[in-house]
Formats: sequence, structure tokens, C-alpha cells
Amino acid sequence: MVTHAAMPGRKRAGAHARPRSLSPYAVGVPLALGIIYGFYAAFIRRDGGPSTGGQVVLGLVSGAALAALCFVLGRIQRDLRHGLRAVAYGALTACAIGFLVSLTDTSVLRSAGLGLVVGAGVFLATFYLFYSREP
Repeated sequence: MVTHAAMPGRKRAGAHARPRSLSPYAVGVPLALGIIYGFYAAFIRRDGGPSTGGQVVLGLVSGAALAALCFVLGRIQRDLRHGLRAVAYGALTACAIGFLVSLTDTSVLRSAGLGLVVGAGVFLATFYLFYSREP
């Protein structure tokens, strides 16, 4: 009796596929990152003075934007290849860090440069992590 060996492939989502359920981490981690990021953005903009409504709005909007982007990236990351997933994490980190540096009233070149350096580091680390841990 000879049986055929079939290599298991990636399951593709069909028309009748059930949506993925949300784990507490899928919502909690982006929410925590958004809250911390929003508080830090408002803190940087405050610069030691009294808190104003504009700083609160800046913190809320920037935190909500980062939380939403992290949530979306977490939902679609399984559908991306190793390199593209690492590029997405690096780009998100580069934009987030560049925005925080731009709040300190430094030059655009410094905020873009620091964002690119940190984003490149995150790209390299996540590419290594994804490439070495997945088949």
C-alpha cells in the first residue's frame, strides 16, 4: 500500500470562511501602545508648561491613529510575506518615531533621519525574527 505524501500548503480563505476571532491581545496591545503614544506626544508638546486643550487633542488623535494602524497591521500580518511584513513594521515605527521627534521643534531632517534609522533597525530585527521563526 503506497500512500501519496502531500505537502501541506497555506489555507486560503474561501467565500465561506469564518472570520478570525479577536484575542484579548489583538485589541489590548494596540490599545496600550496608542494610550502610551498619545500621552507621550502630549507630554512632548507640553514642554513643561501648563496643559492645554490642543495638547490633549493632539495626544488623543495621535494615540488613536497609532492604535488603529497597529490593529490593522496585526490583522493583516499573516497574509503578508516575510519581507513585506518587516517593511510594514519598519515603516510604521519610522513614521511614529519621526512624528514624535518632529514635536520637539527640531529640523525636518533630524526627525526624518532618526525615523529612518529606527525604522531600518526595526525592519532588520523583524525580518530576522519572521525569517527565522516561520517555515
